[in-house]
Amino acid sequence: MGMKLRRTVASTAASVLGLTLLAACGGGSDDESGNNGSGNAAVAGEKGGTLKVLQHFPYEAADPQRIYYGVQLAWYRRLIYRGLLAFPMSEDGEVATTPVPDLATDTGTSSEGGKVWSFTLKDGVKWEDGSDITCEDVQYGTSRVFANDLITGGPNYTLSYIDVEDYPGPYKATPEQQAAYEEAVSCDGKTITFRFNKPWADFPQAVAGMMMTDPYKEEFDEGAKSQWKVLSNGPYKVEGGEWSKNQGATLVRNENYDPATDDPEALRLALPEQIDYQIDPSDTAGELFNDRLIQDAADVKNAITTARVAPTQFPQITGPVEDRYVNVLSPYNQYLSPNFNNEVMQDVNVRRALAMSLNLNGYVKALGGEVAAAPAETIVNPGVSGSTENPAFAEDNNNDGDPDAARALLEESGVDMPVEISLAYPTSPTADKAMAVVQEGWKAAGFDVTLEPQGDTYYDVISRPDDEFDITWGGWGADWPSAMTVIPPLFDSRPNFSPTTCGQNYGCYQSDEFEALVDEAANASDVDAQVESLVEADAKLGEDVAYIPLDVSKFNWLYGSEVTGFTTTAASSSYPEIGLIGVQQ
Repeated sequence: MGMKLRRTVASTAASVLGLTLLAACGGGSDDESGNNGSGNAAVAGEKGGTLKVLQHFPYEAADPQRIYYGVQLAWYRRLIYRGLLAFPMSEDGEVATTPVPDLATDTGTSSEGGKVWSFTLKDGVKWEDGSDITCEDVQYGTSRVFANDLITGGPNYTLSYIDVEDYPGPYKATPEQQAAYEEAVSCDGKTITFRFNKPWADFPQAVAGMMMTDPYKEEFDEGAKSQWKVLSNGPYKVEGGEWSKNQGATLVRNENYDPATDDPEALRLALPEQIDYQIDPSDTAGELFNDRLIQDAADVKNAITTARVAPTQFPQITGPVEDRYVNVLSPYNQYLSPNFNNEVMQDVNVRRALAMSLNLNGYVKALGGEVAAAPAETIVNPGVSGSTENPAFAEDNNNDGDPDAARALLEESGVDMPVEISLAYPTSPTADKAMAVVQEGWKAAGFDVTLEPQGDTYYDVISRPDDEFDITWGGWGADWPSAMTVIPPLFDSRPNFSPTTCGQNYGCYQSDEFEALVDEAANASDVDAQVESLVEADAKLGEDVAYIPLDVSKFNWLYGSEVTGFTTTAASSSYPEIGLIGVQQ
């Protein structure tokens, strides 16, 4: 997601680098429990009571096909929208990233080398209005993604996979176009079959992680006007039926949800009787929420929050407060991109010298130390299948940087020294300090580094083929726990390049050898073969120094003293696992 795919909750990239707000799927933890070993995370909750959710940013929609925030995908899946598959609430990372059936009877049947997938709906699954969820509802929900002039903002992977051409979605399709779509996504009783134009080995992970194929009731749909309407099929429904963008909603029991059709222990305990979802989008809300939680004030004893603890608040996490504090790896990796369109960056030895002399330990310390981030040895987050240390960055590397060896490499390669380069990043007080550490290490290696801090406009600037920066900062989180949602979106030139942009490939990198490995992964008929090709592709990126890994950011969470079962999982995007959380009675 230039942190764009599984979208950040931050309004600017600066807040990401400044360690205030992030969201995504995947991620890891400091221990198997997904928390820091303190607090009441292991305390089993009882049904009843009211849970308060304090949120410091608005969502962009409550319509399932438009949802792209990581925390919203994770929490809505537990509370109001069930899909064909889901990720379980296990504190074991591997289990939590392995899809299990939800509305479907199993995790799908694949044929034709991964180009065809079929799922059968369970009996007895219903909407909140008491009507049955049908195969046609899944077919219709999937079709809405194609109407990207009306159903905007959500993920659209299905558009490039479903074997249909020139389909505008259900609102504007001719009878012939609709018939072609319904041949590609077909119903036979309760069985839905997806036909793709190429293999989709990790389709079950995409189904579990996104809402692109979630059911939607055609009679309920008002197109663009459905942005905030909610028709639940989960354990809770929105009181009044409509989400308020800047205020939130009250969630109450959905009387037409039948836990017998579900696996509550794995997917959603649904402990609170009511959930008061309160949104305050003001600039200071997040810090104020955590100030109240540090105090364990009376009005937040039953509360959790989406607001991360700010670095300035870390010194207050002492004594009893530590029992209500969790520190975990997030699903986000940060990295640097050399600009291959700029002459100085076209010399591989220059790029290698930059990687070699990077003082990564100093950079992480400037971000706030081990509570804020951990050094990364690859761009693929630890919570993603096939995450492997990239040999180009992990071998013989203590992360302190070796400016003497880097200087020797530059001298041997015959470049004019000092090598003048510019480094762009989204500015914040924390980011400015961290980038000064990078600048100092590179200066010792023989570089003359000009820092170029940027304001609110960032990703649209660094994606231009003619931007003047030699190195740019970026961050990314996987849409689902597959490297196919990391490596190709960031470095495959073919979907990214146009005359006016390099897309998410911010360094404008292109390699036929790398893209052949991407194609090999894309055409793999099983996930293991796909992972093997992507590990090779990442090694090729390291060999070319197409990126320089920086860090995996960390999440820091506080919660009220009456909250039970607090933990994080890979399935919850390293946010609080709301499906396990209850309130003391």
